[in-house]
Parts: sequence; structure tokens; C-alpha cells
Amino acid sequence: MKAIALAAAAALALAGVIVVAQQPAAPASTGAPAQQATAAPAPPPMPASPRGTAAAQVGGKWVVEKEGTAPRYREGKWILVDYGRPILRGRTDIFGAGAEYGKKINDGAPVWRAGANQTTRFKTEAPLVFAGKTLPAGEYSLFVDLKPGAWTLIFSSQPFQTKYDPNNKTLTWGSAGYDPKFDVVRVPMKVTVGGPSIEQFTIGFVDVTPGGGQLGMWWEKTTATVPFTVGS
Repeated sequence: MKAIALAAAAALALAGVIVVAQQPAAPASTGAPAQQATAAPAPPPMPASPRGTAAAQVGGKWVVEKEGTAPRYREGKWILVDYGRPILRGRTDIFGAGAEYGKKINDGAPVWRAGANQTTRFKTEAPLVFAGKTLPAGEYSLFVDLKPGAWTLIFSSQPFQTKYDPNNKTLTWGSAGYDPKFDVVRVPMKVTVGGPSIEQFTIGFVDVTPGGGQLGMWWEKTTATVPFTVGS
């Protein structure tokens, strides 16, 4: 009986070997995913003159609201400038000279857009006083009347385009279509030339205190500034 059992076990083992041998081999893994992933879209190209923002807060104060905590700035009013920032890219004498001063960057307009592309915008939450002239709180377009050594900063209420329409001659695009009848405040700027060359046009605020400061513009070797105080 034992001999029969051993013979049966040997037969089953042999049958198992044969069955295993007849099974097809699993295909080799290629490492590729079962489904191809969709490629991410390419990012949009950078604009030639990326937009920038200048910002300051005035009229506020630092307050310790709770003992042991850091002070917080409260009751401040925002001043913001949104503008295109053109780049020199090897150009020199960007503003020109003599009778040609400013004409190249004005691009046929009577004044400069103080930036690039869309009209430069200025927003203030507080009234500001420039050379004795009050600019009420609100939003304005910003232009500069360029003369050699004598810039005039212009705050305008003229409506503006958010998307370029060459057939629209009423709303400004940059400074194209500018109409002086919309001027709210015009103020002279102090202009100096010298020092390092600033590659990208920059607008900013300097010497800011709770009661005022200076608005400045820098490009190539030209600096233009104008002081202001917070009105009431």
C-alpha cells in the first residue's frame, strides 16, 4: 500500500511539472505606464514690457494691540501705481536730446505714458498735495510731459482702454488719444541725469513718512522725482 501511495505522489508531482512547463511566460515589463500622461501646456511667453506695481501706505500708525505681540500698522491709506516696465535691451539715449527729446518714447503721442502698452494707472485712498495742488482720493491715468531737464507729471481723469482698439480715438491706450481737457493736476518734477544705467523703467516711492513722501521714476541714467504730502 505504501508503495502505491509513493507512486501516486510521484505521478502527481510529474504532472505538476508538466503543467507548469506548458504555461506561457509572462511578458517582460517595459516600464512604460499603461496610459500616456498628457503633456502640460507650455507657459505663455513673457511680455516684452512686464507690468509692475509701486505701492506705499501713508497716514497710518504702528499700534501694539495686545501686550506681548508685535505692533501692527493701522489706518494707513494705500497709494498704488500699475504700469508697464519697458527694458533698454542695449538702447542708449532713450529720451533723446534737443528738439527730439522724448519723441522716440512718446511714439507719436503728445505726452509719455510713463511706462509701456496699457495706460499707467495711479490710485490713492487719501488726498495728496503736490506743489500746493490737491489731488483728491481716487483713480487716475498718469502721463509725463517730457522736456529736457523739465518733466511735468500729469494726473488725468480721461477714460482708458483695457484692451487695445485702434479705432477708438476717445479712450487712451498708453498716451495715444491723450486730451489735456481731462487733466486734474499738473506738477513739475525734479530731473537729474547721471549715475548707473537703470535697465528697466521703474516707478517707486522714496523718503515715505506717515505724512507724505516722494514719487520717483528711474530709467537709464535719468531720475525724476516729485514730493507730496497727505491732504485732509
